[in-house]
Amino acid sequence: MTITATPPRPPVVAPTRSQLTTGHLPTWAVWALVAGSLAVMLAVFGIIALGSGEGLNVAGWLVTSGIVYLVLIFTISAIVESRRKAVDRFITGLVASAFIVAMVPLVSVAWTVVSNGIARFDADFFSSSMRNVVGEGGGALHAIVGTVLITGMAALISIPIGLMAAIYLVEYGEGKRIGRGITFLVDVMTGIPSIVAGLFAYALFSLFLGPGARMGFMGSVALSVLMIPVVVRSTEEMLRLVPNELREASYALGVPKWLTIVKVVLPTSIAGITTGIMLSISRVIGETAPLLITAGFTNSMNYDLFDGRMQTLPVFTYTEYMNQGIPPEAYIDRAWAGALTLILIVMVLNLVARVVARVFSPKTGR
Repeated sequence: MTITATPPRPPVVAPTRSQLTTGHLPTWAVWALVAGSLAVMLAVFGIIALGSGEGLNVAGWLVTSGIVYLVLIFTISAIVESRRKAVDRFITGLVASAFIVAMVPLVSVAWTVVSNGIARFDADFFSSSMRNVVGEGGGALHAIVGTVLITGMAALISIPIGLMAAIYLVEYGEGKRIGRGITFLVDVMTGIPSIVAGLFAYALFSLFLGPGARMGFMGSVALSVLMIPVVVRSTEEMLRLVPNELREASYALGVPKWLTIVKVVLPTSIAGITTGIMLSISRVIGETAPLLITAGFTNSMNYDLFDGRMQTLPVFTYTEYMNQGIPPEAYIDRAWAGALTLILIVMVLNLVARVVARVFSPKTGR
């Protein structure tokens, strides 16, 4: 019996295909479509601008470029890939466009404040007040000190009250009628206008000091009315995120409830609580209406919260812009510099909050 060996078959070489025909767009295709859409619409709007003799319509150019890109990416993806992938790319483009649109006013406001406020961002602005200053010169030291003192006192009033109220609602008042009532009142207080808080503080102190009284502590009370609901709601949500297993494990070891809250619940949620507190401070540090009614305004230094009128940065910015003298540019520059200083203070507070949250938050991976 003879066995004939079959000759080996030659290896089958798969035909090479380009990436465009494999059902997937290359990475560079998306950016090429973005650049192409911008270039084509720039040429169109450039021709329109030359024909009309006006400047380039930047907003129209960007909006139409976005629309052209969305149409192109959907069409090409549907042809090359699939309809599902085309819809996915279209929605991704819409989300990215919405993000860019949301960032435009933020960047615009930041750029406007920085470009206009940098002119008076000098040593004199941070080392002098407006006492006996007419026209150019002067500074906002009295307003900076007033903002720090009034907001600091408001935080001292609001943070303990807000924390303890939130702890009661989560740990002790869950499902009780008084707890539901407090929650309802806190929700109502969250939406009250700031001027109402100022009128409340003014009416309260007028009962004891008579009408016309103005002092920094009144402004702190007005701001605390606005801060407390924010602290309560944010702290309440953070405490609810703490797993019940941690509480039960602590109770099983014989730890009393109050010590469990102090040693387990609060340290676990300290990062979110700190963020909520900083948000509440940022919420009230720029208020103008309640401080105009309660703290008033002055051009002199005042370090006493319980005696006399006290200036703050929001009120300083408002008065400088609204009561322009000669030359008006000096007043406008001081107003923009005050606004820039206020933004920087809020930024520093948020950075401090992040550092505190990182340092005191419970460590994982050990």
